[in-house]
Amino acid sequence: MPPGSQQCPDHLLEHLIRGQRLRVSVSYRGRYAPSPTGALHLGNLQTALLSWLQARLAGGQWILRIDDLDCPRNRPGAIERIQSDLRWLGLDWDEPCVLQSARTGVYDAWLNWLRRCGALFACRCTRRQLAGHMVYPGHCRDAAGHWGLERERFPAWRLKVPCNDPRNSGDVLVRRSDRITAYHFATVIDEICLGITDVVRGSDLLDSLPSQLSIFDALGQESPRFHHGPLLRDQAGRKLSKRIASAGLEPLRTNGLEAADVIGEMASRLSLVPAGSRLSASELLLEIDPKVFQSLCS
Repeated sequence: MPPGSQQCPDHLLEHLIRGQRLRVSVSYRGRYAPSPTGALHLGNLQTALLSWLQARLAGGQWILRIDDLDCPRNRPGAIERIQSDLRWLGLDWDEPCVLQSARTGVYDAWLNWLRRCGALFACRCTRRQLAGHMVYPGHCRDAAGHWGLERERFPAWRLKVPCNDPRNSGDVLVRRSDRITAYHFATVIDEICLGITDVVRGSDLLDSLPSQLSIFDALGQESPRFHHGPLLRDQAGRKLSKRIASAGLEPLRTNGLEAADVIGEMASRLSLVPAGSRLSASELLLEIDPKVFQSLCS
């Protein structure tokens, strides 16, 4: 818990207790957490496949969570399309899909508790002030800033991280100035409350690890095991992204490819099966060498 904080209130403990019970009763609980900002490209789907395979190889559970807090960026119909694409590929999840947008009360409760504990501070730094800084430079950390409107703008909220933190995460943003819960904070709360034991994600998210671990530390909670898989790149060597309109499943399906073709292509790119293989996700489970698979996600 944050230094000098009071005992965690019962209504917050309930969320933690549920997560801890799941950790005790289930040895492996993984998750896949896409954002509904457009169609999943093949890089997204490769990560989903790796996450699903690891959960199934461990005999564990796999949870689908939709990170839809950033409402202005969400696309109509994207959630339904994500679910449809995963089902088409045979990547099944074990519980009802979790929407972060339905959990804002949980995030707010934790944020307000941390604020009352003195673990947060109001930050009014502009993007221009923060430009060029990989780690928050601490401009507002010791300022006596207030939490309300100032010049028609609310402050962002940041977590006070010890200056001697070996991870060098800086003071982590936990709530944006538009009053949307920040990605790192919502993610950490969900890992705790949903009892996630293992997270498989792309290696492009390695940089987010120090910030998230700092939040786990502040809450006095154990973090999941993190595994970072390889990225899928285009012919120019760029990682696939929605920003550069990387193709998803739709053009492949339009050209007559079936799920077995796509699973085989992704698995062969990962060197799990020979090139040209055609198999379902369930069949892939029986084909892969666990040692080779483990080497993919460090």
